[in-house]
This record gives sequence, structure tokens and C-alpha cells, in this order.
Amino acid sequence: MKRLSEGIYPSLSWAFIIMVLMGMPGNVFPAVVDFWEWLGTDKLVHLFLFSVLSFLFLWGYRNKILTSQESYKRKMFFLSLSIGLLYAALTELLQYYLFINRYGSFFDFIADAIGCILGLFVFVIYLKKKK
Repeated sequence: MKRLSEGIYPSLSWAFIIMVLMGMPGNVFPAVVDFWEWLGTDKLVHLFLFSVLSFLFLWGYRNKILTSQESYKRKMFFLSLSIGLLYAALTELLQYYLFINRYGSFFDFIADAIGCILGLFVFVIYLKKKK
């Protein structure tokens, strides 16, 4: 029987990748020509990274979620969203206060939060197709 804690490994690995990317100096990334280009590219990256994070968290527990009561599913969704939001806030604070040539942004946090919610929705679609 698979231990419950083993389900977290995919999301922990992805969280590590996110932290590495968020911690890289800003001059490593290509320069953006104008505001609209920055807005689209930067926010889409944030959406993608955090939607995958919340999806992977739930994916690690998919068998338990599929066979459990609704209250457990809601608890796992809430836990996934909470962890994602806290991690998003942490990455933005680290960018603001610690990482070199990086700048934490409230709007990046909003994109991260929307990404977390998007990952939950994608997982719900997976659940509906699985049933």
C-alpha cells in the first residue's frame, strides 16, 4: 500500500523547479521590448508554473481522492489551494527581499493564484472524465 506522503513527491519536485526559476537573476532571462509583451509572457509563465503545481499536488493523491467522500475532496482542494497561495507569496517575497535582480510583484502573485485555481479546475475535469 502506497503511503500517503509519497503522493507529494511530484509537487515537491515541481516546487523546487519553481524556486530555482524564481531565484535566477533577472538578467538571465531575455529582455522584453514593451509592456504588453512583458504582461503576456511573464504572467503566462506564472499561470503555467502554479497551475502545474496545484494539479501535481492533487494528482499525487488522485487514487485517494477518487475513492473518498466529498468532504475529503473538498479538504484536499482547499489544502492544495492554500499551499499554492502560500508558496506563491513566499516566492514573491523572496524575489523582493533576497534574490538578485528579481522583483517581487503583487500582480505576479495574482497570476500565481489564478494559476493555482486553474490547476484545480483542470484536476476537476480529470475527475469528471475518470468517473
